[in-house]
Amino acid sequence: MSELLRAPAEIKYAEELDWLESVDDGPKPFSWRLSPKMVRLFILGSERSDGLDREISQKWFGDRSFVERSIVTLASDRGLLLIGDPGTGKSWLAELLSAAISRNSTLVVQGTAGTTEDHIKYSWNVSMVIAKGQSRESMIPSPIMTAMETGAIGRFEELTRSTSDVQDALISILSEKYISVPELDSDNIVFAQPGFSVIATANSRDRGVNDLSSALKRRFNFVRIPVVTNKKSEAEIVRFRTEELLRRHQIELDVPPTLLDVLLQSFADLRASAAAAGSDDEKLESALSTAEQIGVLEDAILHSNFFGERALTAHTLASSLVGSLARREPEDLAILNKYLHGVVEPRSNEEGGSWPEFLEGGRDAIATLS
Repeated sequence: MSELLRAPAEIKYAEELDWLESVDDGPKPFSWRLSPKMVRLFILGSERSDGLDREISQKWFGDRSFVERSIVTLASDRGLLLIGDPGTGKSWLAELLSAAISRNSTLVVQGTAGTTEDHIKYSWNVSMVIAKGQSRESMIPSPIMTAMETGAIGRFEELTRSTSDVQDALISILSEKYISVPELDSDNIVFAQPGFSVIATANSRDRGVNDLSSALKRRFNFVRIPVVTNKKSEAEIVRFRTEELLRRHQIELDVPPTLLDVLLQSFADLRASAAAAGSDDEKLESALSTAEQIGVLEDAILHSNFFGERALTAHTLASSLVGSLARREPEDLAILNKYLHGVVEPRSNEEGGSWPEFLEGGRDAIATLS
């Protein structure tokens, strides 16, 4: 296991990838390190019917068709755009795909209002330009240009957060597969090698910030990743990420299944309430995604470990939930208070278990924040 704070997928799962590569005899597109079937297996995990000598763990939880469509897109000459609500696992899926196909998931451009065309093409080492003039040696390739030169997968996170002129610069890269360097008199075109492609992600809640042009949309195949609402799948995701967290922090702390059920049920209740809300003021600002659910549990585990009695309690879990979801005052606090009074209190009286302590923890947290 790597000792990096957050190892990229190709380092974290290097041993699995090496083994899969050694037994992979399937056809591989371009310069791919694994065949499409093995890429899918690496991401979704192995089953008994795969007939492998060892188990491959599941790393992304979602519909198999999303992964297969993504892999097929990357084997074509089109880019892949993963779109969905925050916390639906878009970036994690992009990282896993890049790691499995190219063994390099770090060729990433982060889309922001400050992202410029240089970030997706190239810039210059000013000191070298002054000393020796403009040349290939003094040029600093962007992650996307590096992906082109090496036939790898380049990633563009939060594409719709970047401005339209930056998005437009991607059009020629995706269609022509080369970048011109007009500052150079010769050797002034960087061509993409076979295997190059781009995985972009876009947050569906950012619609309207910088909408994609029709021209750019045509260069991508869209794969929409929905919020996980299946309780069983969501429990698997939360359990998987929690075990990772405990390993990373070297924490030995028991997470009772009953408290995991309380967390899952709370998010399901709040999502149902948000779906029935008539206006934005009547629903939480949070997307109530699985990632936020993991964040709530992570916060509660760390608090219990460092400031509690090294045991997760319903009181701490409720306090973490309120602290994480109350972003607007007084709107979010009012919604959470209404939820505790209208849903958790009756359930606490009827079912007992961890709910009374959860109710008390939630009320204490709201009183502190009010």
